[in-house]
Amino acid sequence: MKMRRPLIITAGIFLAIGFFALLTVLLVPDRQIRDVLVEGAARQGLILNGEHFGKAFPIGISVDKLEIADSRGALFNADQLTARLKLLPLLLGRVEIAWLATIGDGVIEGDFSPLAGGKQQLTIAGVKLETLPLFQTIMGSEVRGELRATGFYHGRQNDAKGELQLEVKNLDLRGVKVGGLPLPDATYETVQGMFRIAAGKAVIQSLTLQGDGIYARLSGDIPVGTTNPPLNLTLELMPKPEFLERQKFVFMLLAKHLTTPGHYQIPIRGTLAKPEIP
Repeated sequence: MKMRRPLIITAGIFLAIGFFALLTVLLVPDRQIRDVLVEGAARQGLILNGEHFGKAFPIGISVDKLEIADSRGALFNADQLTARLKLLPLLLGRVEIAWLATIGDGVIEGDFSPLAGGKQQLTIAGVKLETLPLFQTIMGSEVRGELRATGFYHGRQNDAKGELQLEVKNLDLRGVKVGGLPLPDATYETVQGMFRIAAGKAVIQSLTLQGDGIYARLSGDIPVGTTNPPLNLTLELMPKPEFLERQKFVFMLLAKHLTTPGHYQIPIRGTLAKPEIP
């Protein structure tokens, strides 16, 4: 009986906190929700717009027709984004937020624990790359394919650890340019990749692209914890002779990166927002 009493008191406290949070969200005007989100995005150098900002049951917020952009243009669109405070973890003394973005027939969803070292989990299913405007905005390219991914992340700065596995089916790249230098147009039946986060960096363990007449591999690392990290990547292209012949002008521009016959190693530097080929 002595042990049960503190547990009952603790549960009552967190239940009261949950009720207070619910009451607070219900009383907050939708416009104030919009202002908080817009100001938060602006502090990161981003522009956030939405058709409607409101509340999500029981304790959460929602945005319809979300658009996130920067000074160059749109980076991310979603039909709807919702974020909810999870009640059961709250009763157990944990703060966890579940969020879900719907993009056409695809979804991006995850859990976020701000008080547990920024612990996050992410799942992407059925997202069409052509619905994500960042490729056109950053690289001026047409990208098609279906993206699936799972991952987790926890910790901060150099203590961060995580993992991301991704797969793209029927990836089609057209008009890709990095720092003004074109890369070959290609269709890749399967793209598979693994990223591991440790010691302040996201390291590409393996990212392979098996295409029609060409094989490609991306390796390197990207620092985590910054909004526009520098890139330290290498793109390897191994075209078959008939593929090279069809796009020989592009490969002439890449000639200085030819290491052995049929094998190009292209360094990608600059930043995530502005990649460059030195």
